[in-house]
Amino acid sequence: MPELLTSSTADVYRSLIARTTSRVADRFAETAQPASGASRVELQQLVDAVDLTGSGIGTPSAIREIDELFLAHAVWFHHPMYAAHLNCPVALPAVAAESVLAAVNTSVDTYDQSAVGTLMERRLIELATGWAGFSAGDGVFTSGGTQSNLHALFLAREAALAMLSSPRSEAIPRLVVLATASSHFSVGKSALLLGLAEDAVIEVADDGEGRMLPSALDAALTAASAAGRVPMAVVATAGTTDRGVIDPLALLADVCETHGVWMHVDAAYGGGLLVSPRRRHLLDGIERARSVTVDFHKSFFQPVSSSAILVREPRDLAAGAWHADYLNPVENEEPNQVDKSLQTTRRFDALKLWVTLRAMGADGVGALFDEVIDLAASVGDLVEADPDLELVGRTQLSTVLFRVRPDGASPAAQDALVAGVRRVLFESGRALVAKTVIDGRPCLKLTLLNPETTLDDVRAILGMVKDAAAALAGMSADLDDALVGAEASA
Repeated sequence: MPELLTSSTADVYRSLIARTTSRVADRFAETAQPASGASRVELQQLVDAVDLTGSGIGTPSAIREIDELFLAHAVWFHHPMYAAHLNCPVALPAVAAESVLAAVNTSVDTYDQSAVGTLMERRLIELATGWAGFSAGDGVFTSGGTQSNLHALFLAREAALAMLSSPRSEAIPRLVVLATASSHFSVGKSALLLGLAEDAVIEVADDGEGRMLPSALDAALTAASAAGRVPMAVVATAGTTDRGVIDPLALLADVCETHGVWMHVDAAYGGGLLVSPRRRHLLDGIERARSVTVDFHKSFFQPVSSSAILVREPRDLAAGAWHADYLNPVENEEPNQVDKSLQTTRRFDALKLWVTLRAMGADGVGALFDEVIDLAASVGDLVEADPDLELVGRTQLSTVLFRVRPDGASPAAQDALVAGVRRVLFESGRALVAKTVIDGRPCLKLTLLNPETTLDDVRAILGMVKDAAAALAGMSADLDDALVGAEASA
């Protein structure tokens, strides 16, 4: 089979990958904006026009088609005008490693499928738990923060159930998870998947800027226990998705230890601070967590997917172990990672981080994260000084929340502009920003994860935002005048 990668097609593979990477490199060099601006109707027509049921057209033609269909209309996270979501440009050594792991196709679920790959992943987990301050921790790579959070809450559920004498069917409805309104949506989704009660996630008050209040957590835990509920976990966040703020981890750890409850730290976004040369102190207290989520495909600049769950006590991972005679029998002494993971077949994503650390060093990666945090601080100053913009709070990481306020626009009119401004920019493809809701009011969001983005680049984005808002406000005013005129003539 000439289309399979084997020893007989090694030369074909060499030529194919060279031509393919050349096409991708050309797109990187030529891309002038983060998206093409093609409409969804246009893109749907392009997709529908491809015949996926007929005879094959051959690999060279198929790759050429992908260039014209996908690469021409991809969303480019490396472009300085991309400032929407938690997507990052990726480290070159990690991209090179990605080509290796895709070709070899290692699965790190069992040792006999991966051998040295398993040992390399375990070495990286040992390193990462050390960054978190776990003296003898453990963990496993996952597909992303959602899976890592689900895994952590599964382990917390099992630990809580082990402390109760009642049957699982009676105990599970009593379990609760405590988190703030700013916690990641995967907390609520995990509660659903774990079979908890509909009211199992208890919202803890914050300081008005998204950080959990230790006093409110203490009161909520006390009230839950008094009501006959069993607190199974507290989810602290080290980098909320919107505000980019960090819960007071050390103070929350004090409360959790007093109540004897599992503390999970969702550091999917802020995990890069673990290797920051200048800001590691922002995660002080994380070493007292029972489990931690880190997304390397965010603040470590790794290609998707690359995440991990880290635990302080290796024995906690045993709660998810499941054995099969054909895969990982109990009597097998090989280090099978499936014993720790929720997945069976699993990519060797650790290789990307391994190569990145060897090429750049942990401090080098952390310095890149520091750069985007510095940029966000400068952008915050820029927004605050602009009379046409309103800064919505300050971040500890790399997000900037703001509203645009054209002359004479009421707060309601400003709110109405948010979705329209975001849509105008998205449809043009010239710049991408995000929108969200803070304290009941919509606002625009910049997520800055590109160390090559400059303050001038962001000035240009803000200029486009203000131009779009002014145009939309003018159209709205014209419509209002027309309606008033129509009512008067009637």
